[in-house]
Amino acid sequence: MSLSKDVFMQNMQRFGGAMYTPVILFAFFGLTVAVSIVCKNPGLFGSIADKGTLWYDFWYIVEQGAWTVFAQMPILFAIAVPIGFAKKEPARCAMESFVIYMLFNYFISAILTLHGSAFGVDFTQPAGAGTGLAMIANVKTLDMGMLGAIFIACCTAYLHNRFYDTNIPDWLGIFKGPAFVVAVGFAVMIPMALVFCFVWPMVQHAIEQFQFFLKTSGIVGVWAYTFSEKILLPAGLHHFIYLPFIFGPAIVDGGIQAYWLGHINDFMTSAQSLRELFPEGGFALHGSGKVFGLPGAALAIYACAKPEKRKKTAALLIPATVTAMLCGITEPLEFTFLFVAPLLFAVHAVLSATLSATLYAIGLSGNFGGGLIDAFVQNWIPLFSYHYTTYILQIAVGLCFTAIYFFVFRWLIRFKDYKTPGRTDDDVEDKLFTKADYKAKQANGAAADAAPGMKLDERDIKAKAFLEGLGGSANIKDVTNCATRLRVTVNDPDLVQPIAVFTQAGAHGLVRNGHAFQVIVGLSVPQVRERFEALLTAPASDATEIAVGTEKSLAFAAVADGKVIDMSEVKDEMFSQKMMGDGVAVEPTGGLVVAPADAEVTMVMEDSLHAVGLRLANGAEMLIHIGVDTVKLGGKGFELLVHAGDKVAQGAPLVKFDRATIKEAGYQDTVIMAVTNSGEYPLMKKHTGMTAEAGKTDVLTF
Repeated sequence: MSLSKDVFMQNMQRFGGAMYTPVILFAFFGLTVAVSIVCKNPGLFGSIADKGTLWYDFWYIVEQGAWTVFAQMPILFAIAVPIGFAKKEPARCAMESFVIYMLFNYFISAILTLHGSAFGVDFTQPAGAGTGLAMIANVKTLDMGMLGAIFIACCTAYLHNRFYDTNIPDWLGIFKGPAFVVAVGFAVMIPMALVFCFVWPMVQHAIEQFQFFLKTSGIVGVWAYTFSEKILLPAGLHHFIYLPFIFGPAIVDGGIQAYWLGHINDFMTSAQSLRELFPEGGFALHGSGKVFGLPGAALAIYACAKPEKRKKTAALLIPATVTAMLCGITEPLEFTFLFVAPLLFAVHAVLSATLSATLYAIGLSGNFGGGLIDAFVQNWIPLFSYHYTTYILQIAVGLCFTAIYFFVFRWLIRFKDYKTPGRTDDDVEDKLFTKADYKAKQANGAAADAAPGMKLDERDIKAKAFLEGLGGSANIKDVTNCATRLRVTVNDPDLVQPIAVFTQAGAHGLVRNGHAFQVIVGLSVPQVRERFEALLTAPASDATEIAVGTEKSLAFAAVADGKVIDMSEVKDEMFSQKMMGDGVAVEPTGGLVVAPADAEVTMVMEDSLHAVGLRLANGAEMLIHIGVDTVKLGGKGFELLVHAGDKVAQGAPLVKFDRATIKEAGYQDTVIMAVTNSGEYPLMKKHTGMTAEAGKTDVLTF
């Protein structure tokens, strides 16, 4: 039973992280739409905001651009979700997903154009709200919103991981990689589209019934939603609660955020109760606990700290509290007490839900999912003139809950003697510390590992420490991230170190759930993940010996004598634009190409003799290409010294070539070192501008 639970949690963790990829854009675009609407309001800006003025025209243009992610949300999810699922070449997977998603919609459109009535769909009517139809990139199709896009994106990610590396005959080589994935997707989407034509109208009906149920659930529904969204945060499953409500069709078509912004002009000119104007907005009040509740909890932690530690405790809590209140990013503060005492977090979930339900009961509605910035821009400023009594009452109730949080948390901390920051023993470091504290703490231990004069990078230190704490490279099955967490699936959870190991390395905490782990990193998690994955792709012996501040320990030498240049300087568009991968090139002074490192020869051009493919020890695949357009020489001037399948050592001769023959034919003799899967090595470093010695001078480091 535990195995099935582990598998479920691993998949849900990866799915949650993948879904968050496009969501990170919504905050900026939502605020921009709201600012644009506010700036077009004559009631606030007078005649300058009247239609036809330059001021109005400017903000109209800004607003139309700001609607981009909401108007094209299905396409955004179709492209972005596979980035979190792809095990390799995520950018190519995103392209494949867009094509396959559009194929899916074109097939549905064709089927319903011919036989819409057979599926109970009136496909002759214009697409729009209430019709069950939508326009996706100018294609009329079923209105599946982000749910359909996510489903197709997941299918594409599966096809990509399954078929991207399929080995097909050389004479079909043009269909390898993305082309093969899309070809498989083409075949799969025809029956998939047919199935959706049958099934989706029924799903739409079920969604409508669910929406009606939620709309009539009132205060109880708001409480249950807010509690569920909060209590699932530690497991990383809260995305599954709020995404369908805020950005999906769970409560209103198009999601609460888009609907609120689209109708805010109507709300700002009506004195009717906000709850009556938009009852669905009760499900977007969950940010109230961030603005009013968490400051009370932080004050309680401060009040319970030892007198001599209060100054330091305040330094830890104030930045986290301000961030939570302004931006709605709560994890650093919540995990300050979550890992000390889960009961505190459970109480926080109950109080936060009660606050939302109370505010809904007094007539509040709107888009309060974020922090104070959201509250001001999307609610208070545009609607205050007609709804100021509701907002003043909201603030009063919120401050009452600040006091409730303070007294409840202070009593629990003292009664249970929880070791919250400031209450720890003198020889124990508090778990939440500043960046300066972290660097000072790590400097002594890290300096011993770093090369003289090498710059220390906090993110490199964290990545190395987290990898070791998770049991090393051999224990990592896969890794993704969301906004603040490194989400990792391990092979053996018993090899993972205690929470203290991670907090001492700079994490805010660690979530354990079977084989699925989440390291709470903070907003630097994308950079930490890059370095974490760089360590994973290095050989096992190297990954544990990487010096702090370096990306990988493996190096490749130049394949020929001569001056090393960047790939972008190669006088050939295919290589300079990195269509064959990133890397370097050598302007040769000799006529011998050697192996850059120990490798396996995977390919040789037996007819033209001018190119060799290698697979290196760290999984990198390199194409060594001698000259530009030299394939036209038909092998003249080249002597191949190896065969496909050969194992070669660093410096071993691969190809001899006659520079004079190449020059006489009018071709460039540049020797190109293209890492064809360079997308898997985001921290690859190129060393150019110097004169290299073949087989000895390092030109690429990993």
